[in-house]
Amino acid sequence: MKKFTEMTKEELLELKAPLKEKYKEYRAKNLSLNMARGKPCAEQLDLSMGMMDVLNSSSDLTCDDGTDCRNYGVLDGIKEAQELLADMMEVPADHIIIYGNSSLNVMYDTISRSMTHGIMGSTPWCKLDKVKFLCPVPGYDRHFKITEYFGIEMINVPMTPEGPDMDMVEKLVAEDDAIKGIWCVPKYSNPQGYSYSDLTVRRFARLKPAAKDFRIYWDNAYTIHHLYDDKQDNIIEILAECKRAGNPDLVYKFASTSKISFPGSGIAALASSNNNLEDIKEQLTVQTIGHDKVNQLRHVRFFGDIHGMIEHMRKHADILRPKFEAVEEILERELGGLGIGEWTKPKGGYFISFDSLEGCAADIVARCKKAGVVMTPAGATYPYGKDPHDSNIRIAPSYPPLDDLKVATELFALCVKLSSIEKLLKTK
Repeated sequence: MKKFTEMTKEELLELKAPLKEKYKEYRAKNLSLNMARGKPCAEQLDLSMGMMDVLNSSSDLTCDDGTDCRNYGVLDGIKEAQELLADMMEVPADHIIIYGNSSLNVMYDTISRSMTHGIMGSTPWCKLDKVKFLCPVPGYDRHFKITEYFGIEMINVPMTPEGPDMDMVEKLVAEDDAIKGIWCVPKYSNPQGYSYSDLTVRRFARLKPAAKDFRIYWDNAYTIHHLYDDKQDNIIEILAECKRAGNPDLVYKFASTSKISFPGSGIAALASSNNNLEDIKEQLTVQTIGHDKVNQLRHVRFFGDIHGMIEHMRKHADILRPKFEAVEEILERELGGLGIGEWTKPKGGYFISFDSLEGCAADIVARCKKAGVVMTPAGATYPYGKDPHDSNIRIAPSYPPLDDLKVATELFALCVKLSSIEKLLKTK
């Protein structure tokens, strides 16, 4: 079949009629399928059920250094958990703080602390006339919600397969001291699944921001979340690169076990320079006497070490890989060569990014919803929920069972065709 964009009005109308009938058939099935968020499926959660058995009432809850995990204390996390998460994040164990279950919570706290108390002695952001943040787009909606909540002005920076447009990033941060940070998902990015190139990481480490309190918010959410053993993305470790470049304090690096163990009951961590960590601990000593050390110990006893964690992630990959491949196969079969959509083929992470014809994304998502398939809202991958091209849609293959996912993806492809035809007919 030739590209839709090359078809005459008559050809498009002829194609539209049977597609509309097929869409009616889908609506008659009363489907109720959800591809809205990157939640692990039940089979993935089952992988960690053994964690519930590693500790019981007769377990020794004492750490190697004598810490009793049942009691108060140990602000930055037990040593064993620091070592486990440090290996996962590729940083020294003494450059890490272990928190509770949510890295998003840590990012929120980091922004909030900057607003009220500033960074390492700088003016609190709440006392400034303007605070701005750079936002690689499409990107992670929950990052954008945090900065929006605090009234921070967000500036779109286009993403490329190599990472954010670094020419634009370098220029903006050097010229404007109101720009205080940039959100980054450097590995298997949300939603495109891109990983930053070596050059991009090095350029980040060598930024020369006008603001002394500028920080890179490096959310390495998918650091060991590969889909394949033989095709894996690897990125340069940012903290070491910043130290090498003479910018040791430039980065806050976040991660968690949310999509490794239990999303609601994992452990999160922040890694940074000693200067940044000391600054953070001033607030942390007021905020808490210590996070859940029993849960930290549970994770250590279950995984053992980073090798146990990597083996565990292979089991996750075995569940996720067929789902990603099914979505990619259906999109290629139904939409390949038609000129009405492009999509990414990530080697890891949790999402596939789809770009429709300009002005079609919201309509595609609405058509899917009417037929019983809930997608991530169109525009969610941009600050303020506003995609200037109305073209990006995030596909989350992880949660639905494989058979349901195939049905949902076929319906999605059908909706892409119908929306594209109607869009093109308006130009004929």
